[in-house]
Amino acid sequence: MTILVKRAYEPPGAADGFRILVDRLWPRGVSRQDAHVDLWLRDAAPSASLRKWFGHDPAKWAGFRQRYFLELAGRPEVIAQLEAQMDRGVVTLVYGARDTVHNNAVALKAYLEDAGRRASAGAC
Repeated sequence: MTILVKRAYEPPGAADGFRILVDRLWPRGVSRQDAHVDLWLRDAAPSASLRKWFGHDPAKWAGFRQRYFLELAGRPEVIAQLEAQMDRGVVTLVYGARDTVHNNAVALKAYLEDAGRRASAGAC
């Protein structure tokens, strides 16, 4: 399972694999052609109220992750869709935020990696 994270404003690379935009809103100034997005999965994004509450404030990062993980736990069909794609190969989570450390794609990657660890631990 390889999950990469990349800003929508960065050029796509050959190693990106299947590119999934995980924002509710399309990134400003990026054409659909230039984004090279294979799937726009809006439902993987945080709710509008959570996104507004967070406001990309690093001081709220821990709280954002906790609340976002709760939202993701309530969307098993979205997680299943992501995991199915990850089973096929490399997945790149594409996002539009300026902050490369505190954004929903970084949090989603951590959530998916943790879910993978839990699943493999349960298989033992």
